[in-house]
Amino acid sequence: MKFSVTVTLKKDVLDPQGKVVQTTLKNLGFAELRSVRQGKFFEVEVDELDQRKAEIKIKEMCEKLLVNLIIEDYKIVKI
Repeated sequence: MKFSVTVTLKKDVLDPQGKVVQTTLKNLGFAELRSVRQGKFFEVEVDELDQRKAEIKIKEMCEKLLVNLIIEDYKIVKI
């Protein structure tokens, strides 16, 4: 079973990388750009037939390694 995990900085956390990308894009002529925030994307495949059990495993992976729960949020989607 395959899942995507999207990790983003929490709303209140400053995003210097996103700010640099935003400034660069504006300098390249994209004046209509409102904002950019950077994040991470993981595609994770597990050998599990039960979707609920698989989601629990993916959540454990996120909370143990993939996500810094202090400054990041995450979303799991089955693909």
